Amino acid sequence: MSKHERWNALLELLAASGKVEVEEAATALDVSAATIRRDLDELAEQQLLVRTRGGAVAHGVSYELPLRYKSTRHAPEKKRIAEAAADLVAPGEVVGLNGGTTTTEVARALALRFASGRAEVPVPATAPAGPGLTVVTNALNIAGELAVRPQIKIVTTGGVARPQTYELVGPLTAGVLGEVVLDVVVLGVDGVDAQLGVMAHHEDEASISRLFAERASRVVVVTDSSKMGRRAFARICGLDRIDTLVTDTDIAPETVAQLTEAGVKVLTV
Repeated sequence: MSKHERWNALLELLAASGKVEVEEAATALDVSAATIRRDLDELAEQQLLVRTRGGAVAHGVSYELPLRYKSTRHAPEKKRIAEAAADLVAPGEVVGLNGGTTTTEVARALALRFASGRAEVPVPATAPAGPGLTVVTNALNIAGELAVRPQIKIVTTGGVARPQTYELVGPLTAGVLGEVVLDVVVLGVDGVDAQLGVMAHHEDEASISRLFAERASRVVVVTDSSKMGRRAFARICGLDRIDTLVTDTDIAPETVAQLTEAGVKVLTV
């Protein structure tokens, strides 16, 4: 197991219980206690946890894995979900993307799809060529990846950056989104509940995702099946606002039935 994999596993343990013990972690990861101590010391230096005698605890009461460590969770599923979601986007459309690991994969899938020549926008001979796609995002990492793609027009919001997710939030973000119209928005979420709808861990991110949904003609939610039936702190919107949910095939049949009954088209990959 590489150092990055160990760090990811340690942060997963921390996110699940709020604390981690050296001896228990060493047994779980099949490495020496000395290795775990060094890993915890280095993670503490990055301010990702607080060292204690015999282990470590999370910062404060709630804890959220930084995006760079969440990216390895359910990676194959997220890639399949992203490719399926990208296929729902038509040439020339204006697409909204919020932040997160799955929407980052969607951005990459869109970049590949529109770079391949399979999704070129037909343009009259007398008209100047326009972008193959316009992407509006509040995620700094997505903007950075797409900014170098000449076939994609990238529009970023203003706002205050959240270091965990690279998302811009706040009144400046809302101000920009209030002035645009989207054909489709692809939303990454932290929880999906048949009664409450879709949710995020933080209220500032949820409010921006809600505004994304309000500005779009179509709303596509992308999430792996581990988020199904899970609740998070802040509600984004109800299922009545969602047109399509793209997830992996591990979703429970009864959950598919509930979502379908609520009017959501469920696409499993």
